[in-house]
Amino acid sequence: MTTDTQRPRPGSDILRTALRRNVGAMAGGTLLMGLYQAGETAFPIALGLIVEHTMRDNRTLGSLALSIGALAVIITTVSLSWRFGMRVLQKANTTEAHRWRVKVAGCGLQPVARDVDLKSGEVLTIATEDADQTADIVEVVPMLISSLVAVVVAAVALGLADLRLGALVMVGTVAILSILSVMSKRIGSSTREQQARVARAGAKVADLITGLRPLHGFGGNHAAFGSYRKVSTEARRQSITVAKVNGVYAGTALALNAVLAAAVTLTAGWLAFNGQITIGELVMAVGLAQFIMEPLKLFSEMPKYVMVARASAERMALVLSAPPVTTPGTERPAAGGDLDIDNVHYGTLRKLNFKVPAGEFVAITAYQPRAAADLASILAAKVPPHTYDGVVRVSGQEIGDLSMEAVREHLLVNPYDGEIFAGSLRTNIDPSGTSEMVPEAVEASMLTDVVALHREGLDYGVRDRGANLSGGQRQRLSLARALAADTDVLVLHDPTTAVDAVTEQLIARNVAKLRRGRTTIVITSSPPLLDAADRVLVLDDGVITAEDTHRNLLASDEAYCAAVAR
Repeated sequence: MTTDTQRPRPGSDILRTALRRNVGAMAGGTLLMGLYQAGETAFPIALGLIVEHTMRDNRTLGSLALSIGALAVIITTVSLSWRFGMRVLQKANTTEAHRWRVKVAGCGLQPVARDVDLKSGEVLTIATEDADQTADIVEVVPMLISSLVAVVVAAVALGLADLRLGALVMVGTVAILSILSVMSKRIGSSTREQQARVARAGAKVADLITGLRPLHGFGGNHAAFGSYRKVSTEARRQSITVAKVNGVYAGTALALNAVLAAAVTLTAGWLAFNGQITIGELVMAVGLAQFIMEPLKLFSEMPKYVMVARASAERMALVLSAPPVTTPGTERPAAGGDLDIDNVHYGTLRKLNFKVPAGEFVAITAYQPRAAADLASILAAKVPPHTYDGVVRVSGQEIGDLSMEAVREHLLVNPYDGEIFAGSLRTNIDPSGTSEMVPEAVEASMLTDVVALHREGLDYGVRDRGANLSGGQRQRLSLARALAADTDVLVLHDPTTAVDAVTEQLIARNVAKLRRGRTTIVITSSPPLLDAADRVLVLDDGVITAEDTHRNLLASDEAYCAAVAR
């Protein structure tokens, strides 16, 4: 197994990907929104022509009716093109945001972790807010082009009336965009910092919710609240800074657009006063001067949205471009299978050696809790094989040569703090809905009383993180899930620390009975589980120091007796 050295994917690549796979929708949306802007521009032009026509001596009712019909066509075009154009663009925007959300979530759910220094709360923010803001580029580009169409049409129309009016619009537009493009860079940098701080605050919330019960237990909730208040205050201050920058940007854009509109209006009035343009052209110029404020406003806001989308894309690139911690193999272990730990040195483990033949029930009691956690991490393949010395073999094959999917199917490590999901008892026990061992798992884990307690039985609703279950009920539910998976090799880490002694005794017997003939390892100091095992391995100071049955060890090893006897 080797480390992956793929080239990082920058945010610009993400934006290009979003644009490339929405070319069709963007082309259709651009056409419709261009028609909308052209129709809006045509309206004051048509009014100017009508006024010009009414000033002539040869005006007729037929020509007036034709003019009114033309206005009706323009209004209908404006209404329908806006409605269907926005429908096309918003559908593409929403679909693209969904694609990126799924992609970011998929990275977080892959069997092999990615080498990225982000907490789960930060990844959640990236998968939601940043995905939405990145997908906005699909809508921003067509709006930018359609706004440009409106400005160009207005400039051409004014230029036909008087070249100076058209030139004024074009020069003014370039000047406005030049000023705002400089300001948009400040928005981009401020937005990136804001998103990072909001993500850190989200990660802190996720950590606090996860540890809320133990925090209440030792009175650490006030200190935790103070820690959250600090990161939340930083996020709030940065949000205020971004709001101020956005406010200055919007105010500047509005002021510049108003100045340009006023300049066009005053110039047209001066030209009309000097007889250089007609009254109809004056009406058209004044109407266009008022109208172009809207496309100019949209046009001037586009750099800001582009910078925000780019900042969000860069944050998504942190997740999507992060290489996997390791590149797993492609082999699959043989069925049944034994487990061999050969000279493993990692953390507190020092040249650890032991072997569990296929079908044996082995208990491991660790005198140092850290050693138990390190062993569980290695067996769960959370630690890349290249980061520790020694070899872990599953069914005679090195774990580094096996595909991670095959390892997960063959070897299941159930942690002591197994997560409980919102749903029902049944979906927590059998998330895939394919297990045939649910009744046996419920009985073996002594979850039967929880099922019988509620009218809905296994369909009883469970809240997020098992908030409506006791600690012992959550632990038994997690154990039932592990047993229902019915894997060839099952590793349980402290599965009964939150249950009473009587229930613990029954669970130990049930697990030994249900798993007979299947390889089972229990990392525990529970006397009932130790007694139910075929043999017990004593893990002390990182090595196996003793090996025998539980009862023989109690009789011959004083240190063991002191460690596990209750």
